[in-house]
Amino acid sequence: MMTDWLFDGVLVSLLLALAAASVFTRSLFNSIMLYIAFGLLLAITWARLGAADLALAEAAIGAGITGVLLLSAYAQSHVVQGQPQKRRIPWLALAFLMLILIWLFRAVWPLADFSSTLPDLSQRALADSGVSHPTTAVLLNYRAWDTLLELGVLLLAFLGARQLAIRPVKLPTSWPLLTAWSQLLAPIIVVVGGYILWRGTSAPGGAFQAGALLAAGAILLRLTEVLPPFSWRSLWLRGLVLMGVSLFITVAALTAWLGDTWLQYPLAYNGLLIFSIEVAATLSIAATLTWLVVGEREFRHT
Repeated sequence: MMTDWLFDGVLVSLLLALAAASVFTRSLFNSIMLYIAFGLLLAITWARLGAADLALAEAAIGAGITGVLLLSAYAQSHVVQGQPQKRRIPWLALAFLMLILIWLFRAVWPLADFSSTLPDLSQRALADSGVSHPTTAVLLNYRAWDTLLELGVLLLAFLGARQLAIRPVKLPTSWPLLTAWSQLLAPIIVVVGGYILWRGTSAPGGAFQAGALLAAGAILLRLTEVLPPFSWRSLWLRGLVLMGVSLFITVAALTAWLGDTWLQYPLAYNGLLIFSIEVAATLSIAATLTWLVVGEREFRHT
């Protein structure tokens, strides 16, 4: 017990230190690297709390893909690092932050003795949900609207990034060793991503984690110029990006028209419908994240 308390204490201290350092550091590049380290430690924190799904999502998307997006934006921002200037420590802001932390601690501490009835209700309905993992049942059955809205937000982020029309960055010549390793790792990443997608119905995993892994493999192959540029003019890319939301909305409309209400799946087909939605969402997430990082953007003159 003492070892666990010590480990958790060090983990929380490092999280707070990295969060503060990423905000108050003088270098933008250092801030990005600290943010990535914060995301990795946050993934370990979720794993310590027993939330393996959140740990996988944080490591793949929060620290991995988001870190790559920040580094890509930094590379295109043409930031000039001049002489660092002294910054005054915002004591008032720090004092206000401490008051918020104390208030949150007082609000959360009573929850340690609180027992929710939601896990029991979820387990009782699990047999009729179409999957055997409670988290997947919540995301794609009990609260399927939340997941549909998340895919919608990702699609809006994609469309917003397209409107920015950032000039593409010319990729440097890749090392032969990196090219060889990418061709070796890419099939493994695809297999692992497919396994995580399939495993999500009965264990931690699912569309977001699998999509992030597939995107990582595609990004690796694009950086080594094994894959051609990803252009929005390509019909297959448009189809992949729109596939997840389109299939989700189609299923919702069909369940409202032929069934009882929106996204209330028929018991005989709920497992098949959920898996189909997850496959479509995985491909959409992978295509969207890949384009956001290494996609070919059209430059518009204003």
